Amino acid sequence: MNEYDSSRISDFVKKIDYKRTKNLEDADCYVLNTCHIREKATEKVYHDVGRIKKKFRNRKKPIVIISGCVAQAEGEVILKKEKYVDAVIGPQSYHQFNDIIKKLEENKKKINITEFDAVDKFDKLNHIKNLNTNVSSFLTIQEGCDKFCKFCVVPYTRGAEFSRSDTEILKECEELVENGVREITLLGQNVNAYNFKGKKLSNLISEISKINEVKRIRYTTSHPNDFSNDLIEIHSTSKKLMPLIHLPVQSGSNKILDRMNRKHNIEYYLKLIHKLKKINPLIKFSSDFIIGYPGETDKDFEETLDLIQQVEYINFFSFIFSPRPGTPSANLKQINNSVTKARLIKFQKVADDIKMQYRKKLFNSYAKVLFENKTKGSNKYFGRDEYLNSVIVESDKNLEGIVKNIKIIEGNQNTLYGKIEEPIQNKNFAA
Repeated sequence: MNEYDSSRISDFVKKIDYKRTKNLEDADCYVLNTCHIREKATEKVYHDVGRIKKKFRNRKKPIVIISGCVAQAEGEVILKKEKYVDAVIGPQSYHQFNDIIKKLEENKKKINITEFDAVDKFDKLNHIKNLNTNVSSFLTIQEGCDKFCKFCVVPYTRGAEFSRSDTEILKECEELVENGVREITLLGQNVNAYNFKGKKLSNLISEISKINEVKRIRYTTSHPNDFSNDLIEIHSTSKKLMPLIHLPVQSGSNKILDRMNRKHNIEYYLKLIHKLKKINPLIKFSSDFIIGYPGETDKDFEETLDLIQQVEYINFFSFIFSPRPGTPSANLKQINNSVTKARLIKFQKVADDIKMQYRKKLFNSYAKVLFENKTKGSNKYFGRDEYLNSVIVESDKNLEGIVKNIKIIEGNQNTLYGKIEEPIQNKNFAA
């Protein structure tokens, strides 16, 4: 979501003659768009501000703005602690960027804007054309969360669940395809909680599928409790909806899930996965895992390892528990750091083995790849298959924005290499 927000901030400031620069020394305004999910993200803010200071030591100071969830959660603290920062802007207020920059150009008085004003933000967004020209683009359709998992800051930094108008979403889709976008990923903190006047995520997918130029549709991030039957069903009927679902579980232990206030258990989670696989056997899953949540025992951890081997995820996002100020779990007794580190190492080893076994099965199979760009200084093109695997092939022809059948020759944990080739009859596509 931060990537989408950053792109839209860029669209806003073009109205006051600002444009992105890759050269930091040329910047008149420096924006740090932040995430607050983990502690390291917060620490990175201060590190990056220090880096800016160093770059501009003998130059005119740029305007420095911290935006996003760290700004929302710790805005006043940041302004007091770091004098170099001029403004903090919460994720629901970045539609005010232009006014804030103009004020800072005239008067260096510090600004703190961290209100929850989602409706106003999207009202403004709807009038600013999305200028993203990448082959693949994110599109925010939902924000906020009402689940209140005890480890999570999202309800406090993004607010309550809010769904955008389906009409405005479809309008933005049309803008994107005019720019050359061919794959759209629908975004939300709980994207499958989308509901605008009875229109659900499945309805949106159906409508977007009617746009000819859109080749692929994805959505993230899903909550297990918001998987309605209509959303399950569309995975069997929509040809443009990709068969990879990111479905965070966080732990394989029912005890820990209860302590987290996840409001589902492993039995329910596995039943949901079974339903999805039954409706479409090609569906595969990725997930998030928190290692070392307060109260996690060796037995709880082993149950998580059992789960990942049972589900056979194709991708994993694992983190040591990071207590976030203001959340209920921040007050719980933390597990010894050496224990959590050892568990994380073990988890990642098992996960890497599972992932590598999956990727080896892809060798000499076929995949449908949407190519996004040409790699610099070569005739190699980068793209992604239906499961978001990175694929590189050589071609003398321009492949950007085109879906091609690719035979996978070799690869590693990060990248697959292949060649353009139509599958031989009775050969299966990579799944």
